[in-house]
Amino acid sequence: MGRIFGARPRATPETHRATLFEIFFDLVFVFGLIRVTTFMAERPTPVTLMQGLLVLLLLWISWLVYCWLANHARIDVGVIRAGVTVAMAAVFLVALVIPDAWQTGPGATRSRLILVLAYGVLRVVDLVLFHWVAAGDRQLRRTIRLYAISTALSWIPLFLGALFGGTAQLLLWAVALTIDMGGGVVASVRSGWPVRSPDHFAERHSLVVIIALGESLISVSAGVGGQMIRGPILLAALLTLAVIVCLYWLYSSSAATARQALMTETGLRRAHVGSNAYSVAHFPVVAGTIYVALGVEQVLASLAHEETHESSKWMPAVALFGGAVLFLAGRATFLGLSVRCVRPGLFVASVAALLLLPASRYLPGLAALGLLTAFLAVLLSYEAWTRGRSGASVDPVES
Repeated sequence: MGRIFGARPRATPETHRATLFEIFFDLVFVFGLIRVTTFMAERPTPVTLMQGLLVLLLLWISWLVYCWLANHARIDVGVIRAGVTVAMAAVFLVALVIPDAWQTGPGATRSRLILVLAYGVLRVVDLVLFHWVAAGDRQLRRTIRLYAISTALSWIPLFLGALFGGTAQLLLWAVALTIDMGGGVVASVRSGWPVRSPDHFAERHSLVVIIALGESLISVSAGVGGQMIRGPILLAALLTLAVIVCLYWLYSSSAATARQALMTETGLRRAHVGSNAYSVAHFPVVAGTIYVALGVEQVLASLAHEETHESSKWMPAVALFGGAVLFLAGRATFLGLSVRCVRPGLFVASVAALLLLPASRYLPGLAALGLLTAFLAVLLSYEAWTRGRSGASVDPVES
């Protein structure tokens, strides 16, 4: 393997930080997120929301495997940079065909196969590069081999789903992505994914959450389009900014706590925190943010075009508050798995958001957005007050 690839990769030091090339890779991931939001906004139905969730999981795994790779070796130099560039092109192809991957007309099967083949390419590139990087580390190579087995198994239902389409595609792809994501967790439990640079690992996940929050700002433009800015649209845009600010502060305080916990952990415990608290628990945080962005886009589109059809009544509420539920539940799980002891109120917050969903169903989109803003503002104020009483400087956790 070494003779094929040439010079050895440059291992990342424990003090490694995110590089510009990694952030450039994230730009392609941003494009994928925008495509998913656009796809769900065009046909707002429960099935579309599930389809969008599966594609979000596929994109998340695509980003995740290269985040782990970059934590072990510099991906901006040498052969690895060339391989990651190929993977970047594969992610770009996946994002391009996302809307057509769920169609049933002529050419739809070809689009689905392009998606599956592009996804397969980026996964093969990652596994080959990671195996090369892990030369001399028997434990890491054992982990990679375990994960490669589940990855190969996941390609069977993924390919069959691309061939069949329809309901079979939805079910088979759900099975495939569950196997793929679950395989990484099993490999972590059995062998462990070593976190070489905890600072870099925490930073990369925080940056991708900020990217998802940025998608909510982009959704304002997508919803309004070229319409003239009127009072209700301006109010909705300002409420959107308030929602994003609240979500950012809720996450950032939690991330500070978890980052400190990851830095103090060592060995297998650090590996488990990285795999579970970051790789797994961050998915609902990112997915929830994208659903909030979808709800914002729907609210602004209905205001800009003065739409009154039935989907404009329920879709914003489901997307806004369903997204908030995912975000808050993911944040609580993220803290629970990293610091191992959090106050019950963190989980109660997601339940409270879920209870607000039925009521918001009967509200106009702008009122539902206002209700979400008020709820998040109250939650943020309560947590700040709790920290002030306890004298803590980070998210409320029990000692």
